[in-house]
Amino acid sequence: MSAALRRPTESGQLWRQVLFFVPVPLPVLGVVALLVGGGLSAPGWTILLAGSVAVASLLLALMVQPTPLPEGLSAEASVRRSLHRFRQITGLRIALALTPVAVGAGASIAGGGLFPLLAALALAWPQLLLASPTFFTITRSRRAMEAWGTRAYLWAALAQPAPVEWPVVTALAERYRAWSLERGRRAEAAQEPEHKDGGATPPAETDQEGGASGAEADDGPDPSGAQAGLPDRLAVTSEEPAAEPSRIVPGFSGESSGSPTAPRSLPRQQRPGRRKNSTQRPGGSRPKQKN
Repeated sequence: MSAALRRPTESGQLWRQVLFFVPVPLPVLGVVALLVGGGLSAPGWTILLAGSVAVASLLLALMVQPTPLPEGLSAEASVRRSLHRFRQITGLRIALALTPVAVGAGASIAGGGLFPLLAALALAWPQLLLASPTFFTITRSRRAMEAWGTRAYLWAALAQPAPVEWPVVTALAERYRAWSLERGRRAEAAQEPEHKDGGATPPAETDQEGGASGAEADDGPDPSGAQAGLPDRLAVTSEEPAAEPSRIVPGFSGESSGSPTAPRSLPRQQRPGRRKNSTQRPGGSRPKQKN
């Protein structure tokens, strides 16, 4: 039975669905026992009502069968339709088994005793066995589907893979996981702004630091070039010696514009020396006239 419950097939899924509803009448019995005070005696009409409903549901569970498959179906279509109809008949048998439990609980509360509910439970639990996918149940359902000559591949359909899920429990677990993930995301989103606010400097401190840095900048050295209106390449701090313009701009005097400029001595170009024994020009020299 445990292997059938853990089996990831369609038959295992149906087994889990049926066995999930087997202990359902026990909580109902406990609640009704508390309401009626634990007494068993009840009026006869309540016991008759609960018993008649339980017998009728048991007979319906024995007689109801899947409808025959239409003719001319392919093998794949037969597998799909056989599985779908067997699921429907299993759900109907579970509902027929739980109906006497509800009716018996109401009759017990109305009569003030537990006899109507006990009579209903005695006939309701066997119906859950009829709803389980046993060999007898599957064989009867397959023969009912093949009444019109179309072959029903019900065993192949029940051997198909299916997720391991429990009714109601799996859905509630998925919702709880989704809720937990959403709560974790909201908590992380709420913590992110706190981290940002904690890492940032408060405005007051920023202003104080800014004022202090400004004061330090005022107390610090003031570039002379900014006051003189010189370009950045000529501006230097007062701690460093001022660069002479003559070193930067060739031909520019290092003295201030207000002081007079000294005359510059121009170098004389040396002429080539005359030859002492120069040849006389043609035509001879003219004699000097005497006064």
